Amino acid sequence: MVGTLLMRGMLVGIVAGLLAFVFAKTFGEPQVNHAIDFESRMEAARGDAPEPELVSREVQSGIGLLTGVIVYSAGMGGLFALVFAYAYGRVGNIGPRALSALLAAAALLAIAIVPDLKYPPNPPSVGDPETIGIRTALFFTMIAISIASLTLSVLLVRRLIPRHGLWNASLGGALLFIVLIAFAQLLLKDINEVPAAFPAVVLWRFRIASLGIQCIMWMTLGFLFGYLVEKTMAPRWLYRPASA
Repeated sequence: MVGTLLMRGMLVGIVAGLLAFVFAKTFGEPQVNHAIDFESRMEAARGDAPEPELVSREVQSGIGLLTGVIVYSAGMGGLFALVFAYAYGRVGNIGPRALSALLAAAALLAIAIVPDLKYPPNPPSVGDPETIGIRTALFFTMIAISIASLTLSVLLVRRLIPRHGLWNASLGGALLFIVLIAFAQLLLKDINEVPAAFPAVVLWRFRIASLGIQCIMWMTLGFLFGYLVEKTMAPRWLYRPASA
């Protein structure tokens, strides 16, 4: 049955990827083009020869973008399904739709929103190519810390509920999460490589589009996956004792 969930998660991920691609093509790619134009003007002003284009922009913004988004969304859909299969019946008396929506919201927060607060996405012409390794490592470190902090917060909420009730336990878990994330963001190195002359509007719109892609993907996973599980799966095998 876990295999069935995994397949459904990946299929929903493909649907989410298609929706995210349409959004990225409509709102994200124009900002990428503006950023590339800015980079070309800066190279011309410095007298640098333009670098050879290994892959055309048409391919990058078309089949390349579609392939990347679909593969990423399908992979996230599979992981989402596995987490759902483990969590169902272990986090209280929550139906499949509600659990799916909560997991998607948690993933959006831990994987996209929190890491982006520290290391927001930048268009192609922003960033030193020589620091891409350290920037990537720091970004994934922030994701790992965010996921770990959220997990600890959820565990704290479960321990506090019997004694303090759901509301107070939730406040305690939220406070722990905020403290852990704030501490991590203070400790981790800051990265600021945006050229002074880079258009602020382009940067802002690119970051909003990047967040929008994540929101569309996780919202689709959360709502569509929960709907399919609730409508097509027999409830007998889904429901497990909380102690299982």
